[in-house]
Amino acid sequence: MPGQSRLHTLAVMVPASHLLAFAAVLTVIIAVPGPSVVFTVSRALTAGRRPALFTVAGNAVGVYVQVIAVAFGVGELVERSAQAFTAVKLAGAAYLVYLGVQAIRHRRSMAEALAARAAPVTAARALRDGVVVGATNPKTIVFFVTALPEFVSPTAGDLPRQMLILGLLFPVIALLLDSMWAVGAGTARQWLAASPRRLALVGGTGGLVMIGVGASLAVTGRKD
Repeated sequence: MPGQSRLHTLAVMVPASHLLAFAAVLTVIIAVPGPSVVFTVSRALTAGRRPALFTVAGNAVGVYVQVIAVAFGVGELVERSAQAFTAVKLAGAAYLVYLGVQAIRHRRSMAEALAARAAPVTAARALRDGVVVGATNPKTIVFFVTALPEFVSPTAGDLPRQMLILGLLFPVIALLLDSMWAVGAGTARQWLAASPRRLALVGGTGGLVMIGVGASLAVTGRKD
């Protein structure tokens, strides 16, 4: 059957042992809290569980954009060019700082939004924010450039396609693990929302966290 034939082709192209080994490495990398996790938690605290889950989905899409770029050579260019690396890093950092400032500015409006049962952040915006943050995260670009070539099989040929297949594991695992962070933080946010003053404090803290992550990305240097 055509479907079984395609699955067999993929299995031959990327050995199962390579897929399992890469999945194990990704699970460790994603499970350790980093910029994506911190951003997801901050979004859950400042906007709620649903926008946080859409942010997780957008982040997964954005990260896979990096996989595509790495598979076709852009990742190598970014890794070797200090100018390109700095441009990507500063773009992502600036966007995080902007989101943090917005969260602080509107921290008091969240109580009114909850009272009106209206989501502070729309699904489309949350998805867009996640895509931007995921696609401009310089740490995952460096990870993909470094790790993906180590798990392909040169004898199987078509290295870009192998990288695309391996890279699919990242959004799948990230969706599972990051969603757990989003749900947990969203639940805590609902508990804190019983007090408008407490909610405003949480919104301001979440905004400060976003600004901190953006600032840390901006000052992170290349190891060369």
